[in-house]
This record gives sequence, structure tokens and C-alpha cells, in this order.
Amino acid sequence: MDIPVKALLLSAALCLPAQAEELALVLDRGIHATLELPQGPGPFPAVLMFHGLGSSRDEVGLIFADTARQMSRQGIASLRIDFRGFGKSDGDTGAHTIERQNDDAQIALRALSAQDGIDPARIGAMGFSFGAGAAIELAAARPDAIRSLVVWAPVGDYRADMLDSMGPRVFDLAAQDGIVGVDLGWRTMALQADFFDSLARHDLLAALARYSGPFMTVNGSDDPYRRYTPALMAAAAGVDKRALVIQGGDHVFHVYIPSRSMAGQVIEATVRRFRDTLPAGD
Repeated sequence: MDIPVKALLLSAALCLPAQAEELALVLDRGIHATLELPQGPGPFPAVLMFHGLGSSRDEVGLIFADTARQMSRQGIASLRIDFRGFGKSDGDTGAHTIERQNDDAQIALRALSAQDGIDPARIGAMGFSFGAGAAIELAAARPDAIRSLVVWAPVGDYRADMLDSMGPRVFDLAAQDGIVGVDLGWRTMALQADFFDSLARHDLLAALARYSGPFMTVNGSDDPYRRYTPALMAAAAGVDKRALVIQGGDHVFHVYIPSRSMAGQVIEATVRRFRDTLPAGD
């Protein structure tokens, strides 16, 4: 059962969890989320998790859900959300824009920072593919709050990526008709012209240049998005920046092929990174 975030905060104030716990929340504007709390009273470091375009909070192959559980075992809490219009969250999928995605990320940050048992001075962010852009822009907007940033198979240029993957005809049809159906490969969805217009309003490299905290990007060696890695590494303003390549991995680290899945490697590296940059102990 989904629990309104205000009610959750009140109950948490009375009794913090004595064991690892997964809680369903409904945040502002009908955003559905999962809060993963480690065992013990805290306060815990915590990580915000942002899914890719067309996906939802547990991500492909449940890789976000598995990452959240592994972080919890290491004393790191997490909050993963469904962007509005995706998963269980309210809103029209077709009305998705970069601005709305960034607003949702800000709402998630406020909710997590206010949660009892969470140390607001030790919050990180991570994003997968298109959702990596949300993590980057949140870190740029709130460098005071985001202390570590990890991106998986990240987009590096919203408009260039959509042009490359969808072709200019989709942009033209959206401009002509106001809405267009797009095939993402694993699902189809309708997107309004506002989505395509919003792509050019956001420069991810300029955003990353405003964030000086620890940064790590993770790609499979066969991921076409790996082409963004040099530019992202050059743009990152901090000294502690790393690029990890998972040999033989594709864009989703072969999570749909259990015998070839590299999810374990990605999760282990990510948990280790947050453990080192958001230490669980005082």
C-alpha cells in the first residue's frame, strides 16, 4: 500500500526502523517512489535514483531495485522514483519534458532530505541513460546538496541523442502535428512537441561543469553512449572523476540475458563508489 510522504515522516519520527525496510511513498504531485532504509537508527547517507526514458523506478532487469538493496546492506539508504507519466506516478506520459523531469528530481531531493533517519549532508544522485541527465542537472542546480554523482550509460547531449536514435522526421512530425508516436525499441510512446523543444534548452556538459563533487560514469564497452564519455570527463569540474568501462557490456549491461548479465559488476562498483564518497560512518 502506498503511504503519503507526510504520514510516513510522522510515523518515522515516532519509531525509526529497527531493520532494513522498503517503503512505498507518494511524493508531491503524485510521484510514486520507493524508500530503502538500512537496518538501524541512522542517520544514513542516501542516494537518489533516476530511471531512463520510458522506464520506471526499478529499471530494466530490476537493476535499480537490486542496487538499492545492495546499498542498504552497506548502510546507504536510497529513494528511487517514477517520473511523472511513468510507472505508477500521476501525469500524462506525452507531456513529459526535461523541465518536468528536473522538477521531479527536485521534489525527490526535498522529500529525501526531510526524511528522519537520513543525513541531508550525505546525499548522492545516480541516473541511468536519459535519467543520467536528471542526475547531472540536479547536481548542477544543488551542488550544496548532492555530494556524489554516478551515471550509467549516460546521455551527453539530449537533442543530439534523440536525433540520432529517432531521426529528424520524428522531430518534424512533432512540430507539425503537436504529438508523435516514437518507438524506443522496447516500448512505444507518444511525446508532444514540448518534449522535443525542451531538449535544446538543456546543456548537460555546461551543467556538469557547475558540479565539483565526486563523479563517476559507467558504460559497457559496446554501448554507443560511450561516445559521450570523453566530453563528460572533460566537463566534470571536480578532481575526483572516474570513467569505468565494463568489457563486453551493451547499453543495458546485458541485463536481459542472465548468462551474460554484467549487472553485478555495475552494482558492485556503484555501491563501492557511494560507500567511499558518502561514508556510512561518522
